[in-house]
Amino acid sequence: MPATIQVILQSDVSNVGKSGELVRVRPGYARNYLLPRQLAVPATAAQVNRLEHEKAVALARAEKNKKESQDLAEKIKGLHVKIARPVGEEDRLFGSVTAKDIENAVRAAGLSNFDRRKMTLPEPLKVLGLVELAVHLMPGVDATLKVEVIKK
Repeated sequence: MPATIQVILQSDVSNVGKSGELVRVRPGYARNYLLPRQLAVPATAAQVNRLEHEKAVALARAEKNKKESQDLAEKIKGLHVKIARPVGEEDRLFGSVTAKDIENAVRAAGLSNFDRRKMTLPEPLKVLGLVELAVHLMPGVDATLKVEVIKK
């Protein structure tokens, strides 16, 4: 009887591995715990090929997402958004400019796939002027969005 067997994990298992990994475990642990709870499947040739295919598809999808994010970052870097708001005495805004307002202005400027949750806005803008906001699209892909609040 073999000392270890190979299984493909279907879910994350502490002290064993993460979902999708090919791991070696003791036969009793696989037979009595992992397989009945459907935390793993036996590492047959077909399952290993399926796993390799899924990894290749995921890698291609990640590359595509990174390319799209880099294209969006280039468009954001070249964008200067102006938002007009009514002001009172001493150029104080009535209300504020929120992330939703900035998202609507960016989408009106032509970037329909912009998401305000990727933007870093610690608090709503309450003053006139130019503000540069950091936009984190994905790990390794960042941009700076220029937002100017002007008088209406």
